Amino acid sequence: MLIAACVKLVEIRPLVDPLTGSVDPGREVGCSAADRAAVEVVRRLAESWSARTLLISVGPPRAEPLLVELAAVGIDAAVRIDAPRGVDSSTVGRLLAATLADVGADVVVCGDYSSDRGSGSVPAFIAHHLGAAQALGLVEVHTEGPGSLRVVRRLDGGRREVAVVDAPAVMSVEGSVAELRRAPLRSVLADAVPVEVVATDVPLSVRTLPTRAFSPPTRVASAPTGTPLDRVVELTGALVERTPPRTVALDPPEAAGMILEQLRSWGYLDEPDPA
Repeated sequence: MLIAACVKLVEIRPLVDPLTGSVDPGREVGCSAADRAAVEVVRRLAESWSARTLLISVGPPRAEPLLVELAAVGIDAAVRIDAPRGVDSSTVGRLLAATLADVGADVVVCGDYSSDRGSGSVPAFIAHHLGAAQALGLVEVHTEGPGSLRVVRRLDGGRREVAVVDAPAVMSVEGSVAELRRAPLRSVLADAVPVEVVATDVPLSVRTLPTRAFSPPTRVASAPTGTPLDRVVELTGALVERTPPRTVALDPPEAAGMILEQLRSWGYLDEPDPA
């Protein structure tokens, strides 16, 4: 059997330009606690089933040191699917599923969230493309024998669901399920697991939006007059008539229009161009 762990490279401390809002990925990268738990679950299942293990990720070349670090705990092989930053979750799921189908993965384990967007949708996309059973948001994973698992899934309202999942299957686990073991020093120093690169021709659609420095509108105010109490009241606007809060229930397009209208009335947005 082959058990695969899917991990996602994320920038731990990205830098944001305060003027333009552009994001620099920074130098420090890593993965979520849930992804690390997925790698540990794969190792435990492999030990119980005497199965082969695979570590796979979609990302740029800078993801390879992370794969080497994680694979040092005892993963047999590592694969990086070459793709640019910013690929959407559905494309990531499709790329992972295609490679996992080629290598014949029987069980796939993912983290249930990443440290950036955290949508948790990639495992479902993988299961869809593989036509495999899926068990998402797991808080416990126990083996019932080779290819069979008893899992506990988190539900709303503090409830739990116990299910038996048979291979082929795709699972996502929370970070509390397992703590990734420490890699042996010999494996860390040797970098024994080479990272295989799978080339893709995924086009990256980027829409560039114009940016400008935020400049709040200038408001001319006269100096306060009168007694100290009068001046404090005038400066704080305590007695100024204000629009009371209100609750409205609208369809999304109408609600968005009302929000934009209110922001324009406060001076945060320019008036729309009539052209």
